[in-house]
Amino acid sequence: MRKITVIAAALLFVGLLAGCDSMSNRDKGVVGGAATGAGLGAIIGAATGHAGVGTAIGGGIGAVGGGFIGNEMDKDERRQQEQEERMRRQDEQLRKQQREINQLKKDQQNDTY
Repeated sequence: MRKITVIAAALLFVGLLAGCDSMSNRDKGVVGGAATGAGLGAIIGAATGHAGVGTAIGGGIGAVGGGFIGNEMDKDERRQQEQEERMRRQDEQLRKQQREINQLKKDQQNDTY
């Protein structure tokens, strides 16, 4: 029964983290990874008779792993935002050039008459 409670608490905690918009993905990963790792470590540790050690080791490994994954997600988001900004600027430049072409065509038609 204790194992189920630990798992449920860890899953609830991770679920609550998903709603934290003010945290970066890295921060969410650290906290979520630590909670999940601690929960799993406690279960494994309880089975071997060392729940505290399992919790500490699992929490540490989970925090490092979650932080690494979250950091990579942050990097991906930044790259995507930069790419979208480049595309927006290029689209703006294309519209400007199209307006210039249209104006040149209009000027050329006016010059022939």
